[in-house]
Amino acid sequence: MYATVNAATLERVLGHRTRFDARFGQYFDSLAGRFDLPVPSRYVPRCLDLLRDLSMRGGKRLRVVLLYEAARLVTTEEVPGLAEAALSIELLQTHGLVHDDIIDDAPLRRGGPSTYYAYRREFPGHGATALGLAVLAGDLAGFLSTQVLLEAEAPVALRQALLGVHARAAAETVAGQIADLERDAHALPDEEFLHTVTDFKSARYSILAPLTMGLLAAGEDPAPHRARLHRYARLVGISEQMRDDCLDLFGPFGEGAGSDAVAGAAPAVADKSTGADIRSGRRTYAVRAVLAAATGADAALVEAALGDPRCPDATLERIREIARAAGVDGRLKAEIRRHAEEAAAEAASWEPYWRAEAVEFFRGLPMWNVDRMP
Repeated sequence: MYATVNAATLERVLGHRTRFDARFGQYFDSLAGRFDLPVPSRYVPRCLDLLRDLSMRGGKRLRVVLLYEAARLVTTEEVPGLAEAALSIELLQTHGLVHDDIIDDAPLRRGGPSTYYAYRREFPGHGATALGLAVLAGDLAGFLSTQVLLEAEAPVALRQALLGVHARAAAETVAGQIADLERDAHALPDEEFLHTVTDFKSARYSILAPLTMGLLAAGEDPAPHRARLHRYARLVGISEQMRDDCLDLFGPFGEGAGSDAVAGAAPAVADKSTGADIRSGRRTYAVRAVLAAATGADAALVEAALGDPRCPDATLERIREIARAAGVDGRLKAEIRRHAEEAAAEAASWEPYWRAEAVEFFRGLPMWNVDRMP
């Protein structure tokens, strides 16, 4: 399906990304004039520089694409509030990435240093200072994400509605992050629990929130449609999370199979090496599947490797062998496809409510990456 994506649709998607990146750069250029900075502080301007660097460094901008394409479900006209909603959702993403990298002690993000590790290099021997500055940088991005909505050139009622969606998504994401840490306390987390973590940690703010905000900006009341929008977001989120987890355990599915293919871009540089989930002790979909399949000495080997940051590459390769011998890779790929197909079917059911051409975009989206797996 990916090879047959409508050229006009792909051009439109790339246009969303290009225009947004230009607008994001302008936002950061004007940021110093948007709120008072403590002068002559050096730390605050440096914090803004790091937030800009992380925000502009890359990423699929899938949330931005979903936001604009959700508005197209209703109209092809320009509508107020979309640009600010896009800025807010990406600033919220920056907030989440900064805090994620603190929680995970991750040195890399989007092919460069995480904000936390950038501060650690700037303050060697002062770990508490580096940690505090990184936490505050993430907090600042989160607060800025709400301010940009309050200042949107849109009717007051729309600004309030967008802010309500944003605040709910932010709170649910934090709840998902808490549940994510709880997941790793389970010896063999229940699959439904993993689905719930994925739903709250990523699907609701990465998919459901942009869909809802796009509809709101276009003048549609999303409340009657929340259940169908949520079903779609959850299914897409699970499919994508399973794919990410599978990539971490087994490596790339094939030539150029980066997740940026969703938006028609070249694959991104990997943020973490294969096996990072095992070394960090994360009991992801893929790790859970291996644990469920392994027995005896093999199970003991996997458990011993979990959470060992110095786990040798040879041990990781042995775990992959165990997983492949048990058919874990095949089952995961089948589940990835099943959830994507169910998401596509859910989107197809939207035709009675919205523009058919826009519905087709959401129907095809879940399968674009899946169809590139060997």
